[in-house]
Amino acid sequence: MNTPWRDELITLLAAQAPRLDRALKKFTKRGGEVVLIDGTLIPTQRRTRKADRRNYSGKHRSHGLHFLALTDEKGHLTWISAARPGRTHDITAARHDHILAHLRAAGLDALTDLGFRGLDNDIRDPIVAPGFTASRTHKLTPGQKEANRVLAVGRTPVEHGFAHLKNWRILTKLRTDPARATRLLRALLVLTNLEVNR
Repeated sequence: MNTPWRDELITLLAAQAPRLDRALKKFTKRGGEVVLIDGTLIPTQRRTRKADRRNYSGKHRSHGLHFLALTDEKGHLTWISAARPGRTHDITAARHDHILAHLRAAGLDALTDLGFRGLDNDIRDPIVAPGFTASRTHKLTPGQKEANRVLAVGRTPVEHGFAHLKNWRILTKLRTDPARATRLLRALLVLTNLEVNR
């Protein structure tokens, strides 16, 4: 049941969530140097229409909406993107939000998973570290394997940040309306930060 006061409250809370440029600026003021970026799928109730096919994620084998999130090195969520169809790839969402340009403007580096490989092609001054990937013709060297292990350990806190956000029971009833889902997730981001930072 939708009530006007609940929607208004969600809208007011969502308005408190920081924009990407402000979140990065605040992060640098606190002395941060490296942010963690990852994408996640928030499951949604499946609709039977053709239009819902774009919300199907082959990777997760379920319907949902894709979100990007940014955390500090301790896993505190600082920013969340707008909702996109579940089939959206992490790198596509990052390019749409101009994350690389925002990171360069703020003077920050980022740890990511392999889903962001190819986002930063600057060989001389890369700021995004996605790790190394093997192929049939190219095996990973021991050094590359060790670098991947270190990156995986460094990225662990972003999963904790998502876990805090996904604990909200209301997300089990999420519909596929991206605008409403974005407002709800940003409102929950504000509430999560209030709860975690207590």
